[in-house]
Amino acid sequence: MVVHRLSRGEARRIAVHAQLLAAPRPTDLVAVVERLTFLQIDPTAAVAPSADLVLWSRIGSTYDPADLIRSVETDRTLVETVAYIRSPRDLPAVIAETRGAEMHPTIGEWLHGNESFRRDILALLAESGPLLSRDIPDTSVVPWPSSGWTNNRNVTKMLEALALHGHIAISGRKGRQRYWDLPARVYAVELPELDHDHAVRLRNERRLAALGIARSTGPQIPGESPYVGDAGEEAVVEGVPGTWRVHPAYVGLPFEGRTALLSPFDRLIHDRVRTEQLFDFEYILEMYKPREKRRWGYFALPVLHHDRLVGKLDATADRKSGRLVVNAVHEDVPFTAATTADVHAEIESLAAWLGLTVDMSQVSYSPRSHGGLNAM
Repeated sequence: MVVHRLSRGEARRIAVHAQLLAAPRPTDLVAVVERLTFLQIDPTAAVAPSADLVLWSRIGSTYDPADLIRSVETDRTLVETVAYIRSPRDLPAVIAETRGAEMHPTIGEWLHGNESFRRDILALLAESGPLLSRDIPDTSVVPWPSSGWTNNRNVTKMLEALALHGHIAISGRKGRQRYWDLPARVYAVELPELDHDHAVRLRNERRLAALGIARSTGPQIPGESPYVGDAGEEAVVEGVPGTWRVHPAYVGLPFEGRTALLSPFDRLIHDRVRTEQLFDFEYILEMYKPREKRRWGYFALPVLHHDRLVGKLDATADRKSGRLVVNAVHEDVPFTAATTADVHAEIESLAAWLGLTVDMSQVSYSPRSHGGLNAM
């Protein structure tokens, strides 16, 4: 049995390589999503929507958000699912894994009680799709049992449940609203059906190819799993307890680093435990915290410099005034002159991509800052 023995630096470089954050930059949008396996959809646009930020971090200033929309809605080289944009090649395994997973009792009972509602939606879409959710009547028998924001959002809950199980598909958008239709009208080819075990193996293999190095199992976290089962080969990382799984194609590759500003939802940092163990980097998305309890900012962007996560950029896109307002630059490690120059260049590049000018008149510096960015 092969067991790779890696330093933390080697493990970090594997993770950065896998996520297409090393030099040189990739150039093909669809190929980037193929490697990453998905983009998380989040509408927060304090700087830019997360899916666009992830692609800009990889491709750079030549990335145009209109290209992503065209790939999903016209070319169908990518597809939107509930909460994610994916490569079509992953859909059969994603759907099979969902169908074979144990359903939460609450939603299982709700779906069972609304079988007639389900049939009504499928019949309506077959006759009149694509449709926005607001154009689909609520014929539910049992209301969705929630006192929160999903209370009585029966149509949306049923549409998402049907989509997750592959019975309907998202065909496009009107602003933030989604169009729903039958899969045969959305997907370029008929999707093969996979058994659950095969789907799980494929998903683990694809996930490891996107992450480079990951744990086999661990505590469950919301959204896409960061764990890869027995995919790849075993590895141990110097100074980090336990074993890992590593994709052998990335082991020992030459590494040329660069600087990147990351979305808070970027997969390089999504698994916060992995991020702390390999990168010695703490990060919490603070948009849900009261202002006075934030340490780094509403939508702080992690700063990658070569194979280290070195800080956070607190910036806001003020589109009315045409400015990218930099509120703070937090240095987790003291920036060298070279790091300062590279981070400055990325801030300027981000602003130019957004069609804004950089405004640093309000900038503050973290206590760990040693003045490097004062030279900006």
